[in-house]
Amino acid sequence: MSKGLLIVISGPSGTGKGTVCAELLSQTPELAYSISATTRQPRDGEVDGKNYYFLTKEAFEKMIGEGGFLEYANVYGNYYGTPLGKIEERREAGQDILLEIDTQGALNVMKRCPDGLFIFLLPPSLPELERRIRGRGTETEESLARRLGSAKKEIEIGRSYTFVVINDTVRQAVKRIKAIMVAEHCRRDKEELIDEVLE
Repeated sequence: MSKGLLIVISGPSGTGKGTVCAELLSQTPELAYSISATTRQPRDGEVDGKNYYFLTKEAFEKMIGEGGFLEYANVYGNYYGTPLGKIEERREAGQDILLEIDTQGALNVMKRCPDGLFIFLLPPSLPELERRIRGRGTETEESLARRLGSAKKEIEIGRSYTFVVINDTVRQAVKRIKAIMVAEHCRRDKEELIDEVLE
C-alpha cells in the first residue's frame, strides 16, 4: 500500500480556505483532517481530540524539544502546532491527510515533508478578495488595508507551492483539488502498479 498524501492548503485571509476544505472533506470521506495542538484553553463546545489537542505549555514544549511538530508558532502567548506523529501514522497506513495552514507554517512543512502536496488557493482577483473581506463586516478601513497588504505578500509566497487553484466558486475549486489528488496518486503509485501488472 502506498503512503498517503499530505495535502497542505494555504491562501490569504478571505480566499475561502475554510469553506473549500470543509466541502472537500464532505465530498471525500476517506480524507482525514489534521487536528492541531494548542496550549490555549478550550472554548465552549470545543472537544479535545476533535477541535484541537489541548496541551499544557510544559507538554507542548516537551514535544517541541523532541521534534514532535511538523510546524508550530507562538501566537499571542499560546502555542499552536501540527503534531507530526499522528500524521505519519495515518500516512503510513495509506490515508490522505488534509492540513489547512498559513503560508509561514506551510514553508516550514515544506522543509520537514518535501513529499507534501502544496496547494495555494487564490482569489479570482484582488478587488474580489477585498469585496469578500468587506462582506464579512468585521474590518475597519485600517485593518482591511493591512489584510490586503498581507494578502499580496502571501500571494507571492504562492509561487513556492506545487499547485495554484483559483477559488472562483467553491464547487470548481474542490473539483480542481480532487483532480490534483487523483493525478498525484497516479504519479506516486506508478511503480507499484507497473510491478503488479508485470508479475
